[in-house]
Amino acid sequence: MTKINLLIGGLGLLLALTLGQNCLALGANFDPNYIISDEEVLNYTTMTQAEIQTLLESKGSYLANYMCQDNNGVALRASEAIYSVANTNRVNPRFLLVLLQKEQGLVEDPAPKASSLDWATGYGCPDGGGCNERWRGFYKQINSASLQFRDYIENPNLYKYQPSQTYTFSNTDKDPMVVTPANKATAGLYNYTPHVYNGNYNFWKLWNRYFVSGGYPDGSLLQAQGDKGVWLVQNGQKRPFTSWGALISRFDPKKILQVKSADLNSFTQGAPIKFPQYAIVRAPDKKLYLLVDNKRRLFANDAAFKKIGYNPEEIVDATEEEINAYQDGKTLTINDAYPLGALLKDKKTGGVYWVSEDTKAPLIDPIFLKTKFKNKKPITVTAEYLAKYKTVAPIKFDSGELVKFDGGFTIYVVENSSLRPIASANDFESLGYKWANILTINPKILELYNVGESLKATVTS
Repeated sequence: MTKINLLIGGLGLLLALTLGQNCLALGANFDPNYIISDEEVLNYTTMTQAEIQTLLESKGSYLANYMCQDNNGVALRASEAIYSVANTNRVNPRFLLVLLQKEQGLVEDPAPKASSLDWATGYGCPDGGGCNERWRGFYKQINSASLQFRDYIENPNLYKYQPSQTYTFSNTDKDPMVVTPANKATAGLYNYTPHVYNGNYNFWKLWNRYFVSGGYPDGSLLQAQGDKGVWLVQNGQKRPFTSWGALISRFDPKKILQVKSADLNSFTQGAPIKFPQYAIVRAPDKKLYLLVDNKRRLFANDAAFKKIGYNPEEIVDATEEEINAYQDGKTLTINDAYPLGALLKDKKTGGVYWVSEDTKAPLIDPIFLKTKFKNKKPITVTAEYLAKYKTVAPIKFDSGELVKFDGGFTIYVVENSSLRPIASANDFESLGYKWANILTINPKILELYNVGESLKATVTS
């Protein structure tokens, strides 16, 4: 979705108009008139390449290790191709992943046929006819499908099925169904696959199973009522904390949500979170790593390890599987000034940056010093010193944070690069959120985010 930069009054009106539509797609029952929102299809910032890779690995997908070639002959991992295409064509990578599973089962298939890879999204393969050789190949399939869906939304009048028009679809073993697509994305799904239950119902089921399970977004801390275990929702999976230290070194336990067992059980289980933030672990091959957030940073040598000031007795042994649950970060050398990251303040301008590895991310508002970095004190340096680091995107709130804009009424939950408006006060409380955890923030921070689909409590039994 295109970033919105509006006055709060205008934003409130816009959200009031869109919430009614978005809530339809989040209900417990399939609605053939409204399958997915336009915003969901176009929100291309929902996943990083590493998150796509993690999801494929978690599903045991052949695509996790599959290499393809782009249109210029450059070799890419499937996750790199999906991420690149999604960002270039501005289509949600989650949408492409669901399409890959719906059409050929590729997200969960450990050993697909070559033909399934060649016609990965079913593009150029009309009902009752053979596939057009022009579109053979994994990269061509995801690239063409993403361009096609963007055009469905940008030029709906060019296609057979259009929003607000009524159509009758025949269904195998079911009575014919009358459908009136409520929005452009839903109409686009019928243009791509002109079937209700034999195609688009499957899409809806997969979307909800992968990305709407339990109604809780990435970054949520969940605890089943009556249980002691705490879980982190990440990439649509639940990851258990195996120690209290691993939890409190990363998150505020006051933000744990009490949920029904059925909500927790709706997630597939991911890799456990065993080690605290900034733990040093030893792999079976004796290599040492510093764990920072979701990254593992290899110590280049003993000198680099000694510089960080840890006691050798603090090293924890880890299995290869536990090590591989983390993404590779930049190797730590003796020249790393801030291996744990640091806040640096420009002596002249007063601007504050978070420096990590070889980059600096600006803090555009003081609220980040009071929240995300409340236990860290900025180090004053010169502009010349700061110039050594590459400037990257500004710091954002962590997924799972609750925010509202000063002067506004809508409450949002942060999920990656999106702000998801919570549909109502009843939904807020039903999901287990606490009013005391809401941060009131400057409206200018909206510029860092897309406004995503609304969050509504689902009905579980």
